[in-house]
Amino acid sequence: MTKELTERQKLLLSLIIHEHTRTAQPVGSKSIVNQFGLNLSSATIRNELATLTELGYLRQPHTSAGRVPTEEGYRYFVSNLVQQTNLPATTRNTISHQFYQAPQGLVQWLRLAASVLANHSQAASLVTAPHTTRATFKHIELLSTRATQVLLVLVLGGGEIRQRILSLDESVSQENLSELSAHINGLCQNYSADDLKSRHEQLSPLGLIVLDTIIEEMRLSSTLVTGEVYLDGLTNVLTEPEFAQSELARSPMRLLEERTLLNDLISRTIMTEEVGGVQVLIGGEGTWDELRDCSVILTRYGIPDQLTGAIGVLGPMRMPYGHTISTVRFMAGLLSDLVSEHLVE
Repeated sequence: MTKELTERQKLLLSLIIHEHTRTAQPVGSKSIVNQFGLNLSSATIRNELATLTELGYLRQPHTSAGRVPTEEGYRYFVSNLVQQTNLPATTRNTISHQFYQAPQGLVQWLRLAASVLANHSQAASLVTAPHTTRATFKHIELLSTRATQVLLVLVLGGGEIRQRILSLDESVSQENLSELSAHINGLCQNYSADDLKSRHEQLSPLGLIVLDTIIEEMRLSSTLVTGEVYLDGLTNVLTEPEFAQSELARSPMRLLEERTLLNDLISRTIMTEEVGGVQVLIGGEGTWDELRDCSVILTRYGIPDQLTGAIGVLGPMRMPYGHTISTVRFMAGLLSDLVSEHLVE
């Protein structure tokens, strides 16, 4: 069980985390006295730091060094001491203005969200496109590319886009492809993959090939946890002192870049949470070894029970949790509003 700390111990733990976040260096008792002007002696602070170390919230890298927070120290801090605050109104207004000035469209908003979140958190950001577990047909386009190859562009309900190259036995003119696209669009609007089977009898042999491809893509979409992933700010992480060694940096980067690992992380953390509920993972939580030197802050955005995506940041455990959590939460709310407006349109 977590031992309840005294108010003095809570204050000292918060101050050490604050200083370590700022400097990336161990924090000693003299530094605390000089920096914060506490009405406590260095001896009293040393005794309290020793107690916090015994409880597992701090550690001492070297005998003569100051203290740094442990994973348990960060967890206690996030669970009990982080103040739930909003971003300053000027920051919120600036971010909102960026989105409403950006070109209209879901893809543009998601890319901008990743960029803005990375900039304001100074960490690596990730945003996944909104996704539904029950895909429905909205629209297709068939585009002649070269010789007998045709690009199929499938738009699903909610705006998710999937593409597939079809290799046909013979070439088909763009005019005929456009006519087939219009015919399928008229037949299949808002149908699920299972519903589309009933349209087989109303299609030509080429139409059947296209329809079977559409059904396959829709079923693949339904098996995924997330839509397309947008990343930004990877250099923010790579330049942190904790990741000066390339080996240390490679593990968290692998998690961001490998879809199966990212799907596992998202499905086991926030997919069971309400939209807007923030999850903080510190040190991989004993589950993801790739994150043993990192913290991840994640939440869901979108329309509950209809269409949701994930948004969050990855950085060193030494991150400003209060500010970062507030930023992630605000960005999730903003994206939820934009997705709702986009779908209404």
